[in-house]
Amino acid sequence: QVQLSESGGGLVQAGGSLRVSCAASGRTFSHTVMGWFRQPPGKEREFVAAISWNGGRTYYADSVKGRFTISRDNAKNTVYLQMNSLKPEDTAVFYCAAEPVGVHTDYQSYKYWGQGTQVTVSS
Repeated sequence: QVQLSESGGGLVQAGGSLRVSCAASGRTFSHTVMGWFRQPPGKEREFVAAISWNGGRTYYADSVKGRFTISRDNAKNTVYLQMNSLKPEDTAVFYCAAEPVGVHTDYQSYKYWGQGTQVTVSS
């Protein structure tokens, strides 16, 4: 059974940092793009970041460029999202996704999803 499991969410003050992780099990995702999305309260799911299969290319939403860093460790079948200079507007449920069949910024493209982890940034 293929499973993506996020961890590392929590409550942090504005300006702080947090790292969320996504561990895959059931199969390897070392040859596919993986991404992070988030869903703020009352809003639609939105693209945050994506990374190519070997980590050679990364993509970010404008709202997180320069603050967030996506990385991956294929030996551990894990992808990370380091979040710095967090703002209250970053508050959301963060989801890990794998294997897009279309555009990597489109959440509807991804075949596999985690259950999400809550990130709350207090002002």
